[in-house]
Amino acid sequence: MTELVTNSQEGELAGKPTSVSRTTLSHIMTAADTNLLGTVHGGVIMKLVDDAAGAVAGRHSGGPAVTASMDEMVFLEPVRVGDLVHVKAQVNWTGRSSMEVGVRVLAERWNESTPAQQVGSAYLVFAAVDEQGKPRRVPPVVPETERDKRRYQEAQIRRTHRLARRRAIKDLRERRAAEGLDEA
Repeated sequence: MTELVTNSQEGELAGKPTSVSRTTLSHIMTAADTNLLGTVHGGVIMKLVDDAAGAVAGRHSGGPAVTASMDEMVFLEPVRVGDLVHVKAQVNWTGRSSMEVGVRVLAERWNESTPAQQVGSAYLVFAAVDEQGKPRRVPPVVPETERDKRRYQEAQIRRTHRLARRRAIKDLRERRAAEGLDEA
């Protein structure tokens, strides 16, 4: 069921269940995707991750969304030529104009019937933008399952850490500049 969850406050966008924008992108890896070690280049996987996350962010927000940051891109296992890679993405959390999208990367041999194995994961933050590139509001995400609720809570923790890290770096730079330690 993909119905919107209504919000009683005037001016608030209706919430969208997690399942509405969830997607899977699948791609078979070829020799053109390899690095000098003969495995699939991490940048190729990162592009697939960004593509899937962007599709999810655009679906959820109902329009254009741009990548603001990528957090915790983790490569767990190498991906090889001939692997069928599945990139699964969903919105974990929403703010006023931003969304965190969680992504899992799985790979399976194209010619074997073994289950897909998780080979990577990432969290990306997207900002919804209008035609002029200015931020626009996004509907709240409505977690549907206990797993979705856990992901929502974890996303809030990651957001708090991102903001604290950004603030600490800004404060450090300002202190160093005031002390004349860093040149402009």
